[in-house]
Amino acid sequence: MKSIVTGGAGFIGSTIVDALLERGDDVLIVDDFSTGRDSNLDNAKKDYGSKLTIVKKDICELSLMEDFEAFKPDVVFHTAAQINVRKSVAEPGFDAEKNVAGTVNILEAARRGGAKRFVFSSTGGAIYGEQESFPASEEHPNKPESQYGVGKRAAELYLELYARKFDMTVVSLRYSNVFGPRQNAKGEAGVVAIFTDKLVEEQSLKVNGDGEQTRDFVYVGDVTAANLAVSELDRPGELSVYNVGRGVEISVLDVVNAFKKVWPEHCGSKCPDVKFEHGPALPGEQMRSVIDSSRLQKEFSWSAPVDLEQGLVHTIKSVT
Repeated sequence: MKSIVTGGAGFIGSTIVDALLERGDDVLIVDDFSTGRDSNLDNAKKDYGSKLTIVKKDICELSLMEDFEAFKPDVVFHTAAQINVRKSVAEPGFDAEKNVAGTVNILEAARRGGAKRFVFSSTGGAIYGEQESFPASEEHPNKPESQYGVGKRAAELYLELYARKFDMTVVSLRYSNVFGPRQNAKGEAGVVAIFTDKLVEEQSLKVNGDGEQTRDFVYVGDVTAANLAVSELDRPGELSVYNVGRGVEISVLDVVNAFKKVWPEHCGSKCPDVKFEHGPALPGEQMRSVIDSSRLQKEFSWSAPVDLEQGLVHTIKSVT
């Protein structure tokens, strides 16, 4: 197999790259390294350097057509994105450029390169918006509350068009809140990455509002397993959509308590107490989010066995 991973130096992308190389794929990474880290690829380059190619380009660059045509991928994993929800509100044009126009550019490059399969990293919570039912299935109404959610949904419409017009097998994976090693705490990052960073810096944790807002936390290794599973799908001509989450509502205060439990055991010799304080609530923050992944579980025998505490241990060990 020959696989392309956009955003391959990022949190989710680099984890997918490692798994693809381990199964024997030749891999081409596309990343502009604006948020991706070269250090995320250290092991890949050391262990599989001859099977790894890195192209340092923005996903909007038209010259990627030539790179894809030369590589001739079997499958493209499109994880590169503008992920900051607040930035999407402040700069909607920039968000649309990266998440809509950038996706179209990668789709067209994949088509020209002869890729038969395309796997897209989408979002569950941001597309569904304030939920009407819990957990939300893939049939839940799409009512995004941010430009980020709109951009991801718009990209999915292009995915459906390319699947239908060019007989491609196209999959959109709608993630819940992904966490784990390599997640960047800067910018719009998950609360686990932010809290881990604060603890390493011996700072107290800041909980926005009352901390009762809930999310569906899914470990990055389980998300990677979902990507590899659906990349084997053979369903040309249509877009297949799957939620990727654990279906468990966990509050921010629950996350704090989980850190209090596992941090002292796994943080090494430098181990300050876990302290937290409440700050003002963020305006417009979604209060509840949890998704139903039974479709993915049924069709691919996929599961997400790593719970929050186990994932926190992996995350803590990666930075201490």
